Amino acid sequence: MMKVNEIFYSLQGEGYHSGTPAVFVRFSGCNLRCPFCDTQHEEGIEMSEAEIVEAVKTYPASLVVVTGGEPAMQLTEGLVDALHAAGKYVSVETNGTLPLPKNVDWITLSPKDSWVGSQAAPVLSHADELKLLFDGTHEPSQYSHIAVAHRFLQPCDMGNNARNAEIMQAAVDYIKKNPAWRLSLQIHKILKIR
Repeated sequence: MMKVNEIFYSLQGEGYHSGTPAVFVRFSGCNLRCPFCDTQHEEGIEMSEAEIVEAVKTYPASLVVVTGGEPAMQLTEGLVDALHAAGKYVSVETNGTLPLPKNVDWITLSPKDSWVGSQAAPVLSHADELKLLFDGTHEPSQYSHIAVAHRFLQPCDMGNNARNAEIMQAAVDYIKKNPAWRLSLQIHKILKIR
């Protein structure tokens, strides 16, 4: 059994797959406590792998985004295999502090050690995309040793319009100087959708 916070259908709002219809499977629980986290990830219900797959199959999208909390605490190769058997493409959003099943299709690594300390340093050496929450004070080049195909800076919403504008400008300036990076905006917040 796995503790699931929620399963819902929306558009992926961030990173490489931004704008793509996706079924989100949000697992409960996280091994970190980030100061900016907007997810209440402790609540949830116990579900079997089969129940999760049946819930996912009620939606037409092929993309499944497994997130949390921290999904690596619960995600199994068996669940990924079952989602594949249902015709789904499995993307995982992780802080990278724990190993993932080898059979996931897409890894979005979003390290948090700049925010909560070295105990949160990623153990993953590769991912499909690196998505850094950026506030203008943390140096993205510290992750240059991680092999990734796509690098995104995502301005961190600090809940303050003036500070957010400064962070956005800093992100744009950084990307213009470092063109291997791309800007990721949280379009679901802009559009006011889930």
